[in-house]
Amino acid sequence: MKIAFHGAARTVTGSKHLLTLDNGTNVLLDCGLFQGLGKNTDNLNAQFGFDASHIKYLLLSHAHIDHCGLIPRLVEQGFNGKIFCTPGTKDLAQVLLLDSAEIQRDDIRFINKKRAKQGQPPLAPLYTIEDAQASFKLFTIVQYGQWFEIEKGLEVLYADAGHIIGSASVHVRVTENGKTTQVSFSGDVGRYNDVILRSPDVFPQADYILIESTYGSSLHEDVLNTPTQLLEWIEKTCVQKKGKLVIPAFSVGRTQELLYFLNGLSLEGKLPKVRVYVDSPLSREATDVVKSHPENFNRSIKKLLLTDNDPFDFDGLSFIKTVDESKALNDLSEPCIIISASGMADAGRVKHHILNNIGDSKNTILLVGYCEPHSLGGRLMSGAKEVRIFGDYYKVVAEVGSMRSMSAHGDYNDLSQFLACQNPADVKTLFIVHGEYDVQQEFQRRLLKKGFKDVQIPGLHEVFGLE
Repeated sequence: MKIAFHGAARTVTGSKHLLTLDNGTNVLLDCGLFQGLGKNTDNLNAQFGFDASHIKYLLLSHAHIDHCGLIPRLVEQGFNGKIFCTPGTKDLAQVLLLDSAEIQRDDIRFINKKRAKQGQPPLAPLYTIEDAQASFKLFTIVQYGQWFEIEKGLEVLYADAGHIIGSASVHVRVTENGKTTQVSFSGDVGRYNDVILRSPDVFPQADYILIESTYGSSLHEDVLNTPTQLLEWIEKTCVQKKGKLVIPAFSVGRTQELLYFLNGLSLEGKLPKVRVYVDSPLSREATDVVKSHPENFNRSIKKLLLTDNDPFDFDGLSFIKTVDESKALNDLSEPCIIISASGMADAGRVKHHILNNIGDSKNTILLVGYCEPHSLGGRLMSGAKEVRIFGDYYKVVAEVGSMRSMSAHGDYNDLSQFLACQNPADVKTLFIVHGEYDVQQEFQRRLLKKGFKDVQIPGLHEVFGLE
């Protein structure tokens, strides 16, 4: 058996890890979209590094686009096997993939208008809405905590990862030549004090582990301080400066957390009387999906549901649906809060909101999660004085802020707790994936000190043999 790393290798996004069994069976762990890597992004997404038609099974950890976003392209390129995932992941993935196809369609139209004026040929999207819909027929539901056999000698277990609704760590047990080997993939590890979701589950002893490392060298600020920080940004921007607070936020996870905190401030009578707009049709659909899977909620939110039948809704909240409604927000003169996808500000309606508000000092762009350094959000977070949006350059006049306490990814302590159920001496190799290379190197040093004897940081398309 061997494993090849075709994404999220020394970078955070593009999750794709390919297990090839001795009998030739190919099992793909995730099929994610690369995001926020500048000019390299399109080329990375265009080439898998393997033949899609040779993949027999896809084991999907969760529905974030950097883990599922290339599934329609995989199908268009010849994949016709089964896609295994939890019920929550299936529901979210179908919503997200359709939205991704629509965003690509709309963005490519916008770009092609400029290319036509410059005499350049048009570009094509990675996949179409029809490609996304075709992939839905291949999804197969599995439940948490149950080993199941997908073919002789190949078993799989999904365990709750506490990252987003339906997220899982994926554990593969392979029996070859009378010997059984377990390969465990963390997916994205959630936080053990998440305000909405249950904590990650423990998992059986593994021989090989793939562990994400997005925050593998840092600690988050206390999530309990998040409502206070959020309120401070609202009062500073909307009350004192009379400006607009633009918050790039992933439609799944981050948007629901923001609504949960805003609802709490509203219930406490602390939220200023400003309109809150969620400008992402996907966010509304995703919020509905989150509400439909209370089995993933932790005890605190289940208790809240006894007195508040909708912890993601409050007075003054509006969901924007149409493009015309979205454009109308640009003409608003009164202070407001605009929450819009994507979280890295590299796609979707939020790019237009940033473009239209970045030139006014009374406005604020508030970043509330991880951003790839080369993404628009990453460049803003790094303090860039000028940024490129849709091919044109804009001076950063608006205030740029960040709240590091808001993250669905576990920090170093969470990742350490996730691995605490394992005996390091029994792990033959631990592969660090899904992280920036300097963070991974620091995480590697820490893991070696914890007793893991072989800790590797795979490069893109690198292949390792597994005993």
